[in-house]
Amino acid sequence: MTALSALIEQKLQSLGTILCQSFPELSPEKIHEAIQQNSNHPELPVYQLGYAIAMSDFVEKVLQKYPHLVKQWWEKSPCFADCTAYIERLNRELANVHDETALYQTLRQFRNIEMAKLSFCQSLNLATVEEIFVQLSQLAESLIISARDWLYHQACAEIGTPMDEQGNPQQLYILGMGKLGGFELNFSSDIDLIFTYPSQGETSVENTNARRSVDNGKFFTRLGQRLISALDEFTSDGFVYRTDMRLRPFGDSGALVLSFAAMEQYYQDQGRDWERYAMIKGRVLGVQTKDPNVSKLQKMLRPFVYRRYIDFSVIQSLREMKGKIEREVRRRALKDNIKTRCWWYS
Repeated sequence: MTALSALIEQKLQSLGTILCQSFPELSPEKIHEAIQQNSNHPELPVYQLGYAIAMSDFVEKVLQKYPHLVKQWWEKSPCFADCTAYIERLNRELANVHDETALYQTLRQFRNIEMAKLSFCQSLNLATVEEIFVQLSQLAESLIISARDWLYHQACAEIGTPMDEQGNPQQLYILGMGKLGGFELNFSSDIDLIFTYPSQGETSVENTNARRSVDNGKFFTRLGQRLISALDEFTSDGFVYRTDMRLRPFGDSGALVLSFAAMEQYYQDQGRDWERYAMIKGRVLGVQTKDPNVSKLQKMLRPFVYRRYIDFSVIQSLREMKGKIEREVRRRALKDNIKTRCWWYS
């Protein structure tokens, strides 16, 4: 028996209690026998299950937490084709959720199980690294948008629906930045977000128990805070994503949510070069159909990101920024920092 085969068998045996719970018709002796007979056949689900948990502690922990998966994967291995239609499947589950405690649980369980499937596929080489990154990014986008929509409807029922001056309902728009924006999210990546909304106005309290209207800025700030908590807060099921809002205008010292007009004014008057570079990967999340507000937002940001004329001062500032990073790398001897290391230096 090879070292890998021994490890696979050991990992499968460690799931013995869960296997007995998943297969009550089988005795521990029969499960042990089935493991020994199948754990050397790479084409069989039992071997693939053992291989996946041997390669990933995360997959093993997910299987221990959600025993029903053991039975499913014992009989039929996940395949990469299963890692699709996230938002449709998640919304079906959220249709039966009526409070934020259940929302937190549903989001985290969905995230854990779907990430475990993708880790399984990566371990078995069922997809390329690039394909895994894209699916991880789409999974994150689906979780963010589904959580936003659920919380938006709850907030509208509680304090009214935000309206513009023409009486049109307003939505919270979310810019995915960095790895999320570029479809490069990894298993342990955090998410960088920027929140915005189309225009000033106030809520319509018709058909609600709210006593008076609130302005749109206050509505979307509350919604943004609840969304961050839904994604970032640690519970018994873990968290969904570590959420970083520091790329927004003015960073931590700025408002959590800005209107389109306020955001445009900021980038025109105070936008810094690094913010221009960061916005290259920025994209509006959850765009399903043609939305005039999305087009408006994209049109508004484009002149800031892509200037009409070549500005050599911007090129020089990029050189200076890179030089500053290189000096900091040398000063702190950050040889093992993959994000900042200068690869042409030993």
